[in-house]
Amino acid sequence: MNVPLRVVIADDERPARSFLAAILRGFPDVNIIGEAENGAEALEMIERLNPDLALLDLQMPALDGLTVVRLLKKNRLPLVAFVTAYDEFAVKAFEANAIDYLLKPVEPGRLRETLNRAQERLEDTEWRQEHFTRLQAAVTTCDEPNRQTPVERIPVRQRDEIRLVAVAQIASVVADGELLWLTLESGERYQLTYRLKDLENRLDPTRFIRLGRGVLVRITSIQSLTPMPGGTYLVTLTNGQQLNSSRSQSRILRDALLRF
Repeated sequence: MNVPLRVVIADDERPARSFLAAILRGFPDVNIIGEAENGAEALEMIERLNPDLALLDLQMPALDGLTVVRLLKKNRLPLVAFVTAYDEFAVKAFEANAIDYLLKPVEPGRLRETLNRAQERLEDTEWRQEHFTRLQAAVTTCDEPNRQTPVERIPVRQRDEIRLVAVAQIASVVADGELLWLTLESGERYQLTYRLKDLENRLDPTRFIRLGRGVLVRITSIQSLTPMPGGTYLVTLTNGQQLNSSRSQSRILRDALLRF
């Protein structure tokens, strides 16, 4: 008999989590090593317990299933199957390179197929390494329909903790290669692995404005605009940051902030 598959479950709805756990306990080759009731718990549990397979709900508040995967340390990334109540999200699960997706209410036979697939993949070391790379790369660009609703808090990693930063505290977001630097009104800085376009899509467009291709600022953080040669501005924020606007965005700044 194979070594039992070590599984972590994450779902913010207790009935759904209990239902899934009850099915899993009916399989002799499965060992449930953790049950998380939110994304932050799932992140901590996965990194601490190092499961073979994580069954992650796609629609958890604050940290959803995709965000959990994006924030995981690469050496702690398990095989991942997403669980969703909505059929239209299924394609997103595969776009994110998960090994499978499960629709709620989960059927025992369908779950068995997922477990079998996980067992097969665990034995293929080369495939697993490629899977981990594809999975984390894909979740940074996977855009669920419900992500169009503006967020009020953004999860950022701070050493071994996840901090939820209030959008109202953000002064600027600046792209630096494939990374983003998020600077708060207090001057604190955090590194993100989002693309700027993806993060911008999750923010309220009435509260943020572009200064250029790689710079986004919160409008109420703008303290002054200093005209520069070529029709651009040196933008000073309330936290002391100074950022340059592009020529095209300077026209938008004038229309948005300097016309009465």
